[in-house]
Amino acid sequence: MSNALLSSLDSLAVWRGGLDRGIAQLVAQLTDAKLQDEQALAVAASLRQRLGSDKLVLAFVAEFSRGKSELINALFFADTGRRVLPATPGRTTMCPVELAWDARQAPTLALLPISTRAGGQTLAALREQPALWRNVPLPTADADAMAQTLQQVMRTISVTVDEARALGFWNDEQADDNPPHDAEGRVEVPAWRHALINYPHPLLKRGLVVIDTPGLNAIGAEPELTLALLPSAHAAVFLLAADAGVTRSDLAVWRDHLGDRGLERFVVLNKIDTLADPLLDAAQIEAQIQRQCELVGLTLGVVPGRVFPLSARQALTAGVQGDEAARVASRLPALESALLAQLMPQRCEVIGRLVEDGVRALQQSGLRRLGERQRQTAEQLAELSSLQGKGGARLKLMNGRLEAEAADFERCAPKLLALRSVLVRQLHEVLEGLATEPVRLLVKRMRDDTQSSLLKLGAGRAFGLLGQRLKALLSQADQRSAEIEQMLQASQRALNAEFGFSLGCAPRPTLEHFERELARIEDNYRRYVGVTQLWRLTQAGFNERFSQMLLSRLRVVFEGAAGEIEQWARAVSHQIDEQLRERRQAVQQRRLAFERIRVAEDGLERGIQDLASEQARLQALAKHIDAAVDSLLRLAANPAAAEGADRTPGLQLVRPQPQALSLV
Repeated sequence: MSNALLSSLDSLAVWRGGLDRGIAQLVAQLTDAKLQDEQALAVAASLRQRLGSDKLVLAFVAEFSRGKSELINALFFADTGRRVLPATPGRTTMCPVELAWDARQAPTLALLPISTRAGGQTLAALREQPALWRNVPLPTADADAMAQTLQQVMRTISVTVDEARALGFWNDEQADDNPPHDAEGRVEVPAWRHALINYPHPLLKRGLVVIDTPGLNAIGAEPELTLALLPSAHAAVFLLAADAGVTRSDLAVWRDHLGDRGLERFVVLNKIDTLADPLLDAAQIEAQIQRQCELVGLTLGVVPGRVFPLSARQALTAGVQGDEAARVASRLPALESALLAQLMPQRCEVIGRLVEDGVRALQQSGLRRLGERQRQTAEQLAELSSLQGKGGARLKLMNGRLEAEAADFERCAPKLLALRSVLVRQLHEVLEGLATEPVRLLVKRMRDDTQSSLLKLGAGRAFGLLGQRLKALLSQADQRSAEIEQMLQASQRALNAEFGFSLGCAPRPTLEHFERELARIEDNYRRYVGVTQLWRLTQAGFNERFSQMLLSRLRVVFEGAAGEIEQWARAVSHQIDEQLRERRQAVQQRRLAFERIRVAEDGLERGIQDLASEQARLQALAKHIDAAVDSLLRLAANPAAAEGADRTPGLQLVRPQPQALSLV
């Protein structure tokens, strides 16, 4: 494993940890000062959860025998001293294999039986049903035993043709492509549908998830590879054999599954060691390698800098032997450096924006409540100061003001409650348009239109109409939320002007990133309804599985959009409730203060001093909050500062101790 790649991911983890600690400290400060509420705490908890669960998904894609498993061995298992994943000639990995690390579980190989295909459930749903998986302990301390355990991913079983057809491994309309059957008419199929390897590798511990795919163009290839797993990947490493270049089947995999996807793509020209020729010198062999790289780039339409010639076998051997010079000669470090240069900034940018938005929301919530306290403290201080040296006339004037404020409260409360009621009603209308049921009905309509079309030739048109209708749902929700925002701003301005509130409306969440994700899903799935893919639609159950996978992806988009709008509206509604409650408490507190002052005028000076101290404390608290937020925002925008995150001055938040407020 490249020290640079490991160090970079380690720095990324340290950076995320520093952000998480900074957010926790900010929340603790706001909570100690009673400037937080349940809504803000929920925002902070969600932000920290997303920081902690952030994953970087890297898929290794190729036809059979291109060296995917060997490359994964070189990257992740060389330190075990041997080849761990099966990587022998011919078909080795028979099912998708996912490598990750979950500290809550022991090292395990989890295997999902191929029979679960017949049930029609998605892989995401089956992950929530542990009873269906076969779990095998992974002996990480014994490399030989671990390699023996992982041989399970090669296992096949023999089934009848009818069973093969039900599982998607037999197509009567594509008879030439069906697998061979034995003398008894039985067909060999993979034993497992999916494999999960929970392995404590340093990279996996830091949030990397690796997907090892079997041949994507094979008959019976797992549908969720292309319908769910690949679309969720952040980057793909596409492997070719150096001696063969881009074959017809390689080109089909690229065009069908990777060519126009919205993800980072890296092309590996593996097995350059096979180009060694005793009749050629080193310069001639290097010229052959460069020529192959240029041809591959030209054929696939990628820049030469994204084609990496290497030898996974040599890299694994060098890693096992601890020979760094040989590892460099294998050219694997060049691929690691490219992954580092392309993927790390991308993930940092996403995480940084996420933290910035969340921290600003916490700051706004806390400072709004703090500002209301400062206003109330300033008013009380001004009134008490005006009473110095005055007699009963001033007390009478103060009482009149208090009664007027109480009357204002009685007038403003119904208006605030009415505004809240309108907000709840309009929010419900927006969320209805983003609910799962309208999306499910639109997907069902597309599926029905596809099924009813002659030879499925209307599938592309039905899919295009679905995209238009889904975009219309998002657009309508965005327009309605904009109308709600305008209504809130107008109502809040009026209430602030009439009653002195500090109501504010945070900018509504834009749905642009959900629209982009919807477009990405549409691009990724459009290939399955094209003319060249009609044979897939005629397969038994494919249209149903396609619709289920598509719906599961769309639900994430629409539920995410609904969640952000609902969270925004709840924050506004909660702010209304809070300011109403604070105004009620302020009136009550001022009544009590007036009574104490009225019966004990000798406590006036002490009350003024306490209020002045409280005012200074609140001002200092506002500065500390701003400093903490600024420090967090700087760290979020500068991942390079991760190494010093624990020493960042702004993250060592000072918590001023609250002082008792006494007016007598």
